[in-house]
Amino acid sequence: MADLRSFIFIDQLQPQTMSYVASWMRGSLPRANVAAQIIEVAPGLDIENLTNIALKHADVNAGILVVERQFGYLEFHSQDTSAVRESAQAVLDALGAEVGDAMRPKILGSKIVTRIDNQHAFLINRNKLGSMVLGGESLYLLEMQPASYAILAANEAEKAANIKVIDYRMIGANGRVYLSGKESEIRSACEAAEQILGGFDDVGGVYS
Repeated sequence: MADLRSFIFIDQLQPQTMSYVASWMRGSLPRANVAAQIIEVAPGLDIENLTNIALKHADVNAGILVVERQFGYLEFHSQDTSAVRESAQAVLDALGAEVGDAMRPKILGSKIVTRIDNQHAFLINRNKLGSMVLGGESLYLLEMQPASYAILAANEAEKAANIKVIDYRMIGANGRVYLSGKESEIRSACEAAEQILGGFDDVGGVYS
């Protein structure tokens, strides 16, 4: 039986969060404000059968299917929120699991770097996939486990503040988020991201 590491429902993918993930996904491209479901399991290969179940159950589009060294990842989306929820429930039924069985996110590191140096900004921009951080801006750095919660943190931060999504990595051992902007906006983004990651109720329900 697969270990359900994350089970994340996003009611509206925000424009930057959506554009970033679309820049590297190999499946169907989402649009801004569509509903999405992200599922992470171990062992990784089990995500293949779960993908088959999700796609057959309702009219949803798969954007991400990744089997990496330890974990498997699936993202699917639709303009029809009910279809996303139905496919997500079919996956839970196949696992014999409930939403609350998913691992709760653990924040490993959280830091705001104010007035970033130009050289530092240059180094970050060499490796980013999103927007560019500029010297003098503030930078928010967040690291968590499981990795897939990075997309949830970025999406919630974008809802709450006028920031730029520089990068977020949602595949692998740890997830990481890089956001930049004015210091006041970055502090609002930090608060929103950490609040959503800490906002699991007794049955593990988190919705963005």
